Amino acid sequence: MRKDLLRILDLSDREILSLIASGVAWKRRGGRKGAPKPLAGKTLAMIFQKASTRTRVSFEVGMTRLGGHALFMSPEDTQIGRGEPIRDTARVLSRYADAVMIRTFAHATAVELAFAATVPVINGLTDDHHPCQVLADLMTAKERGKDLRKMRVAFVGDGNNVANSWVEAAHVLGFGLRLACPEGYEPGAAVLKEAERVGRGDVRIVRTPADAARSADVLYTDVWTSMGKETEKRKRLQAFRGYCVDAALLRLTARDAIVMHCLPAHRGEEITDEVIEGPQSAVFDEAENRLHVQMAVLEKLIRH
Repeated sequence: MRKDLLRILDLSDREILSLIASGVAWKRRGGRKGAPKPLAGKTLAMIFQKASTRTRVSFEVGMTRLGGHALFMSPEDTQIGRGEPIRDTARVLSRYADAVMIRTFAHATAVELAFAATVPVINGLTDDHHPCQVLADLMTAKERGKDLRKMRVAFVGDGNNVANSWVEAAHVLGFGLRLACPEGYEPGAAVLKEAERVGRGDVRIVRTPADAARSADVLYTDVWTSMGKETEKRKRLQAFRGYCVDAALLRLTARDAIVMHCLPAHRGEEITDEVIEGPQSAVFDEAENRLHVQMAVLEKLIRH
């Protein structure tokens, strides 16, 4: 693997499958006392410039289970919040910690941090990419019996960071992906072009949720208004009218299809309560798998 994990395109198909297999192994071990502690004495510095539940808890618990320690840093706790250059923070943290995880707004911030750091940097989320989420999603799909090279995924909603990471995963692994996005809300053109260079996936943008969902093995959605876009909420509610994942849309998918959402969910907007709590929902397994697949990432990058 490369030194850093900033986006799915940083991984090969074999590396993705290897991380998933390792995540499954860590899940099987659970948190029992006899489990190996490969990162004993290691420290993960965690920079948070965006609010978090799953990212913070999963990385912190993951480092503890691996025998290491995680250090939480909010903007108020660091000199970044007072204007210290990212590159200076990167060089200092590299002398203290064994890896850095950052959850921030601009993807360029994570890129700059990784460039200046001498230790691995992990993208816990940026406005453009969410690789750890999609690794957990892929692990969940595999657990539910989906063929990661042949499945068909329907993404309904905003072409945001999660959608971008799904586009990259489809091209790296070679599965089919249909993204139903209103006009003007598609995944980034640069991401589409960069992912296409890998050349394996069948990725198409469609305009109606029905076109995406038909015969899909995985039906996926995310919030319509991501963090940092709150001023656009009213406009987005109008644009995404008709893009809700509900029981009628689910009936168009394959009989054994699963439903995913990266959470937090705005129930009644992008997904109904009936679907997220229904028998085909894999939403909470998916959330749990953030912990296990990130343990695999941490072990691989820090011990590399």
